[in-house]
Amino acid sequence: MCGPGMGSLGMRKMNKEIVIIGGGAAGMMAAIAAAERGAAVRLLEPNERLGKKLNITGKGRCNVTNNCPVEELMAHIPRNGKFLYSALTRFTSADAMAFLEGIGVPLKTERGNRVFPVSDCAFDVSGALKRRMEKLGVRWEHDRAVSLLTEEGVVCAVQGEKKEYPAAAVILATGGVSYPGTGSTGDGYRMAAQLGHTIVEPHGSLVPLVSDDPCCGQMQGLALKNVQLSARNEKGKTVFSEFGEMLFTHFGVSGPLVLSASAHLRDWGKHSYRLSIDLKPALSEEKLEERLLRELREQSNRNMENVLSSLLPHSMVPVMCRRLGLSPELKANSLKKEQRRALLQELKHFGLSVTGPRPVAEAIVTSGGIKVGEVNPNSMESKKVRGLFFAGEILDVDAYTGGFNLQIAWATGRAAGIAAAETEGEREL
Repeated sequence: MCGPGMGSLGMRKMNKEIVIIGGGAAGMMAAIAAAERGAAVRLLEPNERLGKKLNITGKGRCNVTNNCPVEELMAHIPRNGKFLYSALTRFTSADAMAFLEGIGVPLKTERGNRVFPVSDCAFDVSGALKRRMEKLGVRWEHDRAVSLLTEEGVVCAVQGEKKEYPAAAVILATGGVSYPGTGSTGDGYRMAAQLGHTIVEPHGSLVPLVSDDPCCGQMQGLALKNVQLSARNEKGKTVFSEFGEMLFTHFGVSGPLVLSASAHLRDWGKHSYRLSIDLKPALSEEKLEERLLRELREQSNRNMENVLSSLLPHSMVPVMCRRLGLSPELKANSLKKEQRRALLQELKHFGLSVTGPRPVAEAIVTSGGIKVGEVNPNSMESKKVRGLFFAGEILDVDAYTGGFNLQIAWATGRAAGIAAAETEGEREL
């Protein structure tokens, strides 16, 4: 319908809409923002329902944003945060909360300023967004975009598997390559690259970590609560330290703390990292030593296996014995001072080597994507192709856990939707 050699630009004004590719958080927000400004909007999404990835975030509870000032938001975006400053200041966390409550999603703020729907149900969020789009007349097509068509350096249509969609503007909101089962298959990267955009190699962020320490497999399934996890680089610098929960798996470690830590562990080819777990963070070393002495005194005639069971989860006891070179049958009253000191250190600094992240398909968020230097930070429009906009995870930006990544999706989707609507209006003049 359009392409090289196709007539004048004026021919493209017939039956044109803003076409949004991707029905996730960023795509739905972009559709709403554009439609609220009077634009005709068509959204392409091949999944059977919208917001498929949104529906599984926060373990199905959907951590929609973080209730904090823009400066704090920026501090939680380790990659290309400066690029997002304009979008985040024009659509803040407070704006996102007001918007969601305005479309019928009552919210609550929990520990760490994490914001959830009162219902603790992610489907309430995706459902409200879908209803708002329907009310605004956004058309949803069950189709997968194959390629973008341009004329004289301006996007003019989207070629889908089923048919071609004439476009006054296109917003790519296809996500990254994490959780491919939700539709994030990298299609957006391919289409953008075909038009000359640079793709920063994607890898996983907020992803489980692999360890070659056999203790992980030996403690597979063990969840640790109320521990302090720290990560240090090869120079001994602490790059992450946080209190919470984690899980041992057959390949290494996972759980909320580990996912958060992974966002801080970058450039694995250049750096190496080691984890340290404080199993008793509520006690100083002095207080923990007092407790150890008390346990050893009160259980002096018992085996160390029994003593350790009063301090550690059951599956961790044999691991601790092996690490310390202790026989499980050793009597508590036979434990030497240096062995007790070694036990104290293990309880406060349980070390674990990590060799890298799990595959990006297992990550919650993709780090990498469209090079932000090729995108206008105010409008999210491509600097290479007029009328092409980007929103959400497809961009080379990512943040830590706590609602920050969804806030990026809302803010960039809003910016792209508004700018695309203005572009459509200009072309109709």
